[in-house]
Amino acid sequence: MTDALLPRQAAEPTGDGYFRKGCNPLAETGRSKLQNQRAVLNQQILRAVRMRAGAENLLRATTNNKVREQVLLELSFVNSDLQILKEELEGLNISVEVYQNAEETFSIPLVPLGLKETKDVDFTLPLKDFILEHYSQDSSEYEDEIADLMDLRQACRTPSRDEAGIEMLISYFLQLGYVENRFFPPTRHIGVLFTWYDSFTGVPVCQQNLLLEKASVLFNIGALYTQIGTRCNRQTQAGLENAVDAFQKAAGVLSYLKETFTHTPSYDMSPAMLNVLVKMMLAQAQECVFEQIGLSGIRNEFFTLVKMTQEVAKVGEVYMLVNTAMNQEPVKENIPYSWSKLAQIKSDHYKALAHYFTATILCDHELQPGDDEDQQEKALSQLYDCVPEGLMVLAVLKDKVQRKQLGKAHLRKAIVYHEEALRVCGLCKKLRNIEVLQEVLTAAHKRSLLKYAQQETEDDFLSLLQAPDILPKTEHKIETIAPQFSKVKVKDFFHKLGPLTVFSAKQRWTAPRTICLHHEAGELGFSLKGGSPVQVYCLDPVCSAAQA
Repeated sequence: MTDALLPRQAAEPTGDGYFRKGCNPLAETGRSKLQNQRAVLNQQILRAVRMRAGAENLLRATTNNKVREQVLLELSFVNSDLQILKEELEGLNISVEVYQNAEETFSIPLVPLGLKETKDVDFTLPLKDFILEHYSQDSSEYEDEIADLMDLRQACRTPSRDEAGIEMLISYFLQLGYVENRFFPPTRHIGVLFTWYDSFTGVPVCQQNLLLEKASVLFNIGALYTQIGTRCNRQTQAGLENAVDAFQKAAGVLSYLKETFTHTPSYDMSPAMLNVLVKMMLAQAQECVFEQIGLSGIRNEFFTLVKMTQEVAKVGEVYMLVNTAMNQEPVKENIPYSWSKLAQIKSDHYKALAHYFTATILCDHELQPGDDEDQQEKALSQLYDCVPEGLMVLAVLKDKVQRKQLGKAHLRKAIVYHEEALRVCGLCKKLRNIEVLQEVLTAAHKRSLLKYAQQETEDDFLSLLQAPDILPKTEHKIETIAPQFSKVKVKDFFHKLGPLTVFSAKQRWTAPRTICLHHEAGELGFSLKGGSPVQVYCLDPVCSAAQA
């Protein structure tokens, strides 16, 4: 697999310094190929959507039965093509292998978000017209600043998959705050049309205000964090720490987007969808935490296994919640089917591991003289919300037969979960083709089967004991990390227009004019306050300044 990181281009000078350009969009890497395919699909979906809209309009307008039949036939073809295109887009969304770290050999893939695509935007005429009309300044003096803004936007379409790419996206988002205040009055549109494509359906959304632009840039910041997280080397402690951090930051950005931009018309940024994406990123962070704890190997020791059991049960629980959320309306219609199935597989896989660890505790660690019975009883009791009727934890610890029976019950439950994970994986074409996922699931299943075979005795058919559920618990709480925009310093491209508190699109100004005042004995008849620009106050109504 080729490294999906695109090469950086040289920094380009701007009016006030330097900002980095985006990656080379023509670089033939795995990630760029996916983005290019996504852009082509978006255009094809756009054409299909327009054809469908035209056919539906004709269907409503015509009363000719023959025409209606032809239109209905054409509409069925268009809908069929549209469905195929959307399935191809879903295929790109689940192409997770390209985003993983190339050095990894045996880790379950993590899911990244693809970047939202957009069309080119030409700010030149609208901004120059607004500068001339609203600020009464020579707009030709601001051509470099407008070019800087457009260059930065273009660079943000292909950010590098690292902190520099994140910083560039944040700098554009912050710059949009200045642009909005300078050039976008709340009462009218200035003629700039922003078009962004839904990352799940490919359907374009167009608006003339900056809300769509700002929200889409935020989405891409979150998406880029997910790509950084999946690219981390999960075979090292530092790599896993970075992955946890990246997924928490991705969840924080998406959560901020959900709370701040509540009425975005793009479906991928709807509150329901963002809620699911936040859950998914936090679940992936929790998964990396478990991998972090077990990175150096899991010692076959009583209390270590108790801790690992609850940690892995927590991962299974959060993925179960993700899968449940993905299968709720209205998210169910547009969430990639493979994502939902992968969440289900991971939930079953990690629940199976929890039961396997519990079985190992019971089967491999008989109570020995000198062991602290109270501590072991307390630790084992914490694994269960409730134990089967008639079972006492201390009695199980002391009784070899009961320990073995309960251990085998957990192994049977582990095997059931493993088999369900493999079954679901086999039913999903996209996941079935991810070799490392099949290998991990198969190896875990075989390990549980081997463990069960080692406990086999002739009277096993008499045992009807059901293993209780494991109580999830973690010592490493995963939370969203709010975006730290203040860490990125940005200078207003259009600072030459004057202080933003005064020279904004909300204020109305007349054209600059010269006033000549005649005064005596140095008395002007008014006072000034403030910095540049100063303001007149305390004007004497009978002085020459008042008359002027």
